[in-house]
Amino acid sequence: MSTPTQTGEQGRGRYPLARPFPTPGRLIALAYRELDLALNGDDAERRASGDPSKLLRPWDPGSIEDPPMRAELWQWLEAVVEWVNTEHVWDPCHLVPPCWPAHPHLVHEIAVLADQRRKAGQALASDALEEWHRYALPAFFDRRKTRLRAACDNRHHDWPARPAHVRFQNDHGHRTRHYTGDVDHHRRLLQPPDQTQPVPRLHVVDGHQVDPQTGEVY
Repeated sequence: MSTPTQTGEQGRGRYPLARPFPTPGRLIALAYRELDLALNGDDAERRASGDPSKLLRPWDPGSIEDPPMRAELWQWLEAVVEWVNTEHVWDPCHLVPPCWPAHPHLVHEIAVLADQRRKAGQALASDALEEWHRYALPAFFDRRKTRLRAACDNRHHDWPARPAHVRFQNDHGHRTRHYTGDVDHHRRLLQPPDQTQPVPRLHVVDGHQVDPQTGEVY
């Protein structure tokens, strides 16, 4: 007897009852290994791993600039999204839309979600996986629903904030003038007073003088 997947049915087949979490490719796995050595290795292993701040972090896609590794990261996240949609979504409002790569906020969040699920699945107890089920995944679903609403349920919609963001970019010079003015203001406050300049004296209309320090009129 054939299974639903054997007959060509699309979507979630009846079997297997639970699919394994996708594993990353060789380059991403190597990045994780170097991070693990930097965190848990002995002194020699930590020295061999180099500067920890320069290690690539798969949960932060912007930290990866190597093209083959980036390609491998996208393949892994694609598999993770398909796995989440298949294994953890019942209500369609929680589905990660097929246009998720066109939404930078989803790209960043999915990378973190994948990293946390990978780490939880490697733990020697179920506590971390329970935390992922209880907090990480529902929080991701809530943010996805709040930020996208139903905008991409049927088709991809362009970025609604694009006009406002264009204006933000065009006003860069205006913001820069404020930054410069603020820095100059504080620079002047830190400068010692010029003792060579005469003390300013204020004059009133009828010719009387006002001492600027005491306020005395004479």
